[in-house]
Amino acid sequence: MQDKRGESVERLIEEFLTDRATRKPSPHTLAAYRRDLTTVAALTGADETTPLPLDQVSITVLSPRVMRAAFARFAAPRAAASVHRAWSTWNSFFSFLVAEGVVPGNPMPAVGRPRAPLPRPKPLRGEDTPEELLAAAAGADGRQRDPWPERDLAVLALALCAGLRLSELLALRVASVAGRDGERRVDVAGKGGRPRAVPIEAGLDGVLADYLDSCRRRFGARSVRPDAPLLVDRRGEPLRRGGLQYLVESCYRRAGIGDRVPKGARLHALRHTFATRLAEDGASAAEIMRLLGHASLASSQAYIEVTAGQQRAAVRSNRTNRALSAMVGERGSGGEG
Repeated sequence: MQDKRGESVERLIEEFLTDRATRKPSPHTLAAYRRDLTTVAALTGADETTPLPLDQVSITVLSPRVMRAAFARFAAPRAAASVHRAWSTWNSFFSFLVAEGVVPGNPMPAVGRPRAPLPRPKPLRGEDTPEELLAAAAGADGRQRDPWPERDLAVLALALCAGLRLSELLALRVASVAGRDGERRVDVAGKGGRPRAVPIEAGLDGVLADYLDSCRRRFGARSVRPDAPLLVDRRGEPLRRGGLQYLVESCYRRAGIGDRVPKGARLHALRHTFATRLAEDGASAAEIMRLLGHASLASSQAYIEVTAGQQRAAVRSNRTNRALSAMVGERGSGGEG
């Protein structure tokens, strides 16, 4: 094996990113890897005010002491979640270098990292908001140049009734919707390459059937071949990330529910709504984990912990609370003249 111990960090970062690219991460994930690696590497110099050019940073100088100092500088202005993500990226980078024989060991276990808080679910606000959104999408809007309610409804229903991520929606093929009547499912290429099957009920199955019929009318029978992309734009081309986000946001506007969408949630609010309603209706954390494709049970437990409606109902059912409410009611009635 060629000796790479004298190579610059810049060159080795590119090799690491090439290795990761073969695993087909999203462009956003690759960009985050690059940003975390280059930002921390530039902070490994002795001068805190002048970042080092990466082509001048040798991998041999990145000792545990140097990495601790660099991460201390990196962490100062940043949130714990950002520091945790960067630590994980560097841990993967050094693990790659160890496997390649470039460095003898990984210094990252000697570098402290904050505990990353689990992200709080951000479902749509309002008891009937999902139903209002679906009803608005199902009706053609005269303000649209080329209304396609079947497609809009299919996108929203897949997110609200199957809990799919944006990347998972974009990866669907026509053949992804499979199974016999009564046992229908959508086969999902999940995060981290983990496949899963999400059961779908008759309502979502009917919405998807209507959507595929509309595709046949618009683009012909070839548009619904098993290997064809399931979700397409108005030209029949595969729907892309920006187009999908714009579609969902336009549906929010048409339904008049923009103020009920948590900031920064966009399409993810639909997935969170799916999970939160599962929890409210009694699904266990293990069931939610399987349906959402979570790698950790802790991520799924978060949805159960935020089911405020059920928690309030449980508190309301407490006999002491009922007695106290009766007392307050009687006192209020006695005070009226």
